[in-house]
Amino acid sequence: MRPRHIQSLIAIAAVSCFALAACTAAQTQSVSPSASASAPAAPSTTPPAPSGESGGVVPSGEPVDVVTGLVAPWSVAFLGDTPLISQRDDGTILEVTGDRTRAIGTVAGVEHVGESGLLGLAVDDQDRLYAYSTGPDGNRIQRYTVTGEPGSLALGEPESIIDGLPSASYHDGGRIAFGPDGLLYATVGDAGQGDTAQDVDSLGGKILRMTPDGDVPDDNPFPGSLVYSYGHRNPQGLAWADDGTLFAAEFGQDTWDELNIITPGGNYGWPEVEGIAGREDYIDPVQQWSPEQASPSGITIAGGTIFLANLRGQVLRAVPVADPTTSTDFYAGEYGRIRAVIPAPDGDLWFLTNNTDGRGTPTAGDDRLLSVPLS
Repeated sequence: MRPRHIQSLIAIAAVSCFALAACTAAQTQSVSPSASASAPAAPSTTPPAPSGESGGVVPSGEPVDVVTGLVAPWSVAFLGDTPLISQRDDGTILEVTGDRTRAIGTVAGVEHVGESGLLGLAVDDQDRLYAYSTGPDGNRIQRYTVTGEPGSLALGEPESIIDGLPSASYHDGGRIAFGPDGLLYATVGDAGQGDTAQDVDSLGGKILRMTPDGDVPDDNPFPGSLVYSYGHRNPQGLAWADDGTLFAAEFGQDTWDELNIITPGGNYGWPEVEGIAGREDYIDPVQQWSPEQASPSGITIAGGTIFLANLRGQVLRAVPVADPTTSTDFYAGEYGRIRAVIPAPDGDLWFLTNNTDGRGTPTAGDDRLLSVPLS
């Protein structure tokens, strides 16, 4: 039986404009969230349902190219109205001007092997740029000033926020984002060492929460620790609903990829469980997909809809915040692997392909940043 709050949310979602799009897009199987127990030193139990959300938006029409010819792009962030793109393998940060790109600088010491390299970007309210990358001594987050005007931006010197994070040729996490509380959140993979995900003294397999200077906030769930949630394998998507609910997307191993609602101090089960397990010790995802259908990387929320960029699944997936147990797929197989998705300042939705990362099949113009209106 569905929990009472999910039944109510489904009733709201049924009359929304989101449901009208289902007749033209493939519908995936829905699953129900299960109850979960509180984590040590944290009061969370069942993830709270988002409140005040109704309706939802969907892509409208065919996407158009913003820029093409990118090489293993990973993340997009906006400095004012200027898009910045990270390129994983060579450590370059690009600015987009019109339909062209130019390098504003290169993150020094980036070591790319497999999935590692220059990964997530974020911009704070002082227009400082943060970059998550793999260096000689592990993964790190560095902060940069950016000088100049659009079309001639330049990357300043790095300031280390945190370093020595677990790194490997796979499971590096790498997404960073500022929450509505003004704090910096970072996803850290287990770097192939699954047992670290259950060890709250390790930063592997975690979602971290820190001040813009890398310090521990006083209200973090584990005193003196950057750990915000644990039991993660390789989370790469972070997004907040209007009411502050934090959603995260996570790569599973062989069975289930996940969409989770993150609660402070919550234990999400890896490596003891994968996907919906119904065990009291762990918080279940609100939705799951087989890895060949998903492999979710970046996510965002716009107009009451969670959008997930999927790599192996090669779809842009839309999940209504009002009922996160359902989803609708768009552009299945049309653009190949999709790494990141973000709302643009003009209200359109942008998404980034990732066909030149060594696992895709590039076509002419790949990789590309695409834009599509929402309705």
